[in-house]
Amino acid sequence: MSLLRPAKQPVWGRNPFLSAPSPEAARAASTDGREGMWDSLRVRDFRYVWCGHLASSFAMNMQMVARGWLVYAMTTSPTKLAWVMLSFMVPQVVFSLVGGVLADRYNKKKVVAIAQGLNCVATLMLAVFLMADIVTFWDFIWFGFFNGTVLALSMPARTAFIPDVVGERLIFNAMALSTTSMNLARILGPALAGGLIAIIAGGNTNSAYGVGIVYIVIAVLYFVSATSILLVRTPGKASVRPGGRALADIRQAWRFVLRSELLLGLIILSIIPFLWGMGVSTLMPAFNQDVLGGGPDDLGLLVGAMGVGAIIGSLWLARMSQMGNKGLAMYALSGLWAVAIVLFALSTSLWTAMLTVALVGLCSSIFMSMNRSLIQLAVTPEMRGRVMSIDMMSHGLMPLGIIPISFIAEYKSIEFALVFSAILLAASTLLLAVLMPALGRIDKGYGMADTRRT
Repeated sequence: MSLLRPAKQPVWGRNPFLSAPSPEAARAASTDGREGMWDSLRVRDFRYVWCGHLASSFAMNMQMVARGWLVYAMTTSPTKLAWVMLSFMVPQVVFSLVGGVLADRYNKKKVVAIAQGLNCVATLMLAVFLMADIVTFWDFIWFGFFNGTVLALSMPARTAFIPDVVGERLIFNAMALSTTSMNLARILGPALAGGLIAIIAGGNTNSAYGVGIVYIVIAVLYFVSATSILLVRTPGKASVRPGGRALADIRQAWRFVLRSELLLGLIILSIIPFLWGMGVSTLMPAFNQDVLGGGPDDLGLLVGAMGVGAIIGSLWLARMSQMGNKGLAMYALSGLWAVAIVLFALSTSLWTAMLTVALVGLCSSIFMSMNRSLIQLAVTPEMRGRVMSIDMMSHGLMPLGIIPISFIAEYKSIEFALVFSAILLAASTLLLAVLMPALGRIDKGYGMADTRRT
């Protein structure tokens, strides 16, 4: 079967474990070409999913600031700060495939709700330690490992649940709006956490009590997220029958990905920017200080500009979700992303840096939302959780690109390192376009799932 030929019938009609979209989702999708930016939010269940995602995104971003602030205040060690971050990131690579198996074998709604409930309980425990002033560096290590593990085990289910709720016709709109909630939390969450710490701590830079209060707010947000998911009526039923070995399910997913040029190409295309397009975020503090001569307030403006660009990009995709030639659009966005990095590297003033970094945020947001939506549409629903977990795991390769770019920035110059990363991003994208031409032929992206049995 051609990967670009529409499927003959909806997959939920063939598999008793899959649910058809709700009547609300069907009505929202039947606009006959009339697109609306908020179409997915017309679906009751997606409103609860979106609110839950917004709450958990705020919790994660507030937690990053509160954790980093206190750990550095306690230890004054950048290395220990890196270890805490690593304790959160490593489980996402190690356990994401297991999360994919859970997403396909079990009720996705319950998996997500249980995960947020566990995060709520663990966060409350750490809040008690903080407010009792008995917290240690190793408490942040075990908590980071626990949070990272829960995220790895639940994120594939959360992502694969969205098509169950809104149906395939609204998936681009829904994913774009989900990205918007993440970007909102990325901008406002750290500011909220920092403001609370400053007010409660009252100038005491070592106030564990102040951070403890912030962690209580974070626990409440996780509780809101869990409750929102429980209010969703869509069952999120298992896509495959439980039973058999998990390793066999994982091997089946890898075979599914490797035999499909389209799906493999989409995953590789998502890895390329994580390798060579993320240097801007990593090197932004150094660029702000060493190139622009800016202070903390200027860095805040740069981060904010990138976030605003990302929000504009995700809302644009939500509005234009039914556009054609999405394959060519992804290549163009990757190329424009590279150009924006070069322009940022050549910036000599704060305002030009803000404009160019906003363009980076816009391109990255549209690209990532579109790519992840196409990956979901390129797989049959019974494989969706496991394939999304492979995509999630592959993003753990980001340090392989960031480390050498950071090394070049330290021993050559920050500007040269950014331009070099942009060249690698553009060259890698061009090479993939030559080697995997099927990606460029993707139109709207519907009906392209490979339904052959593995």
